Amino acid sequence: MDTQYIQTKQYEEAARSLVDAAAWCYAESGCGNEQTLRANIAAFEHLYIRPRMLVPMDAPDLSTTVLGTSISLPVMAAPVGFQQLWHPEGERASVQGTGQAQTLYVASSSATTSLEEIAGRVCSPLWFQLYLFEPRSLSAQLVQRAQQAGYQAIVVTVDTPYYGRKERFWRNQYSLPEHIRKANFSDDVDPMVSSTFDWGVFDWLRTLTDLPLIVKGILTAEDTCKAIEHGVAAIVVSNHGGRQLDAALPSIVALPEVVGAARGEVEVYLDGGIRTGTDVFKALASGARAVFIGRSLLWGLAVQGAEGVNQIFAILREELEYAMVLSGCPDVNCITSDLLKECNW
Repeated sequence: MDTQYIQTKQYEEAARSLVDAAAWCYAESGCGNEQTLRANIAAFEHLYIRPRMLVPMDAPDLSTTVLGTSISLPVMAAPVGFQQLWHPEGERASVQGTGQAQTLYVASSSATTSLEEIAGRVCSPLWFQLYLFEPRSLSAQLVQRAQQAGYQAIVVTVDTPYYGRKERFWRNQYSLPEHIRKANFSDDVDPMVSSTFDWGVFDWLRTLTDLPLIVKGILTAEDTCKAIEHGVAAIVVSNHGGRQLDAALPSIVALPEVVGAARGEVEVYLDGGIRTGTDVFKALASGARAVFIGRSLLWGLAVQGAEGVNQIFAILREELEYAMVLSGCPDVNCITSDLLKECNW
């Protein structure tokens, strides 16, 4: 691990001094008054670990599987668009750094590098994130291209029938630079999300691909049951990083409800608010099989490119190792709910 940066927060501070103000505001802002953006992080501070003593172990085993695919730690790269705002190499560097960390990368529909080029550079497991566009032929083409390029699953984002009100971004009258474009679309196409879809969209997607379908953006037991009814392989508990509906539940607060409703029928992952290895520990203890990181990945990318992304994973890995040893967990399967206590002071 790079001894210059021993916390993800240090990467955040360094990145802020390097990145254009508009780019920083675009990625770091939330929607509305940013209540959910703040709560995603703050909610972790109400969870405390109940450590167990005198549990013999050598080095703790952080490895796990997601949909049968092995990863070296239960932390994965979330789909994040427009990464060339943060580094000239954008997704090319972030997928390389994720591969160095031996974990999984999710490519965004809104990437500034085409899904085919990302797949050509990958040295790690690879999933593709899909928005539900109108006309739906745009979504269909992306699914087919992802399957042909060798992606292993489709992550369907369902919390974006509209794009959220990024009021901080608007107040500052920022706009994205002209050279930043969605590389998965031709210049004459302006893909728009739609509020016309229902749960039958998963039945339609199943006619297009035999890849596992993962739903991203679930916060309730009711939608968990709906997702399982329509054949999803896994669920990502997420509020889009506080960027869609302000005052939506913090992801870590919603997680136990979703896990309970899933009843072990599908894997459940958490997205949102992860800043430390102890946050990862708390998410696993709350029932997540693994977690995603987004903003912290961008901080590493901005500061050191691919190596910075790898170092973000290295920091979280070391912090999680410490938490596991000091709480008596030889492997990630030992991180269970009895090791967690909620405290509201």
